Amino acid sequence: MDTTPEPAAARHIALVAHDNKKAELLEWASFNAGSLKKHHLYATGTTGNMLEHELGMHVQRFLSGPVGGDQQIGARIAEGGIDMLIFFWDPLESQPHDPDVRALLRLCTVWNIPMASNVATADFLISSPLFHEEYERAVPPFGPRDYTEFSGTA
Repeated sequence: MDTTPEPAAARHIALVAHDNKKAELLEWASFNAGSLKKHHLYATGTTGNMLEHELGMHVQRFLSGPVGGDQQIGARIAEGGIDMLIFFWDPLESQPHDPDVRALLRLCTVWNIPMASNVATADFLISSPLFHEEYERAVPPFGPRDYTEFSGTA
């Protein structure tokens, strides 16, 4: 696995919450606003609007999760543009876009992205010394592919 340096001053953090968890995420983000303001924030649809209003910070918003926002964040992870995912998902409520949620969580695991699914884990991540200093995250060797490898013209 290769390593990718992540400067401590500029993490790219995605914040996502299912409907029944939005208030919990807003409370967590408000409590941690001082730490979050040093970083680039991303969120899906309504969650992004709520966070921007609550925190008074810019949040880059994607589509709502059920209509592609989860996949947009997943694509950004695969491209190396997201360093951490805070996703307060609701394990007690069926979601129509469950395959997208699973794909997002899978990509975090594939690309070795730290993720939190609840307040306790989010607290541990944001209070870790590794959050506040440079960290070289190991990433799998899935670099750009050469077209000739697959076309038989090599």
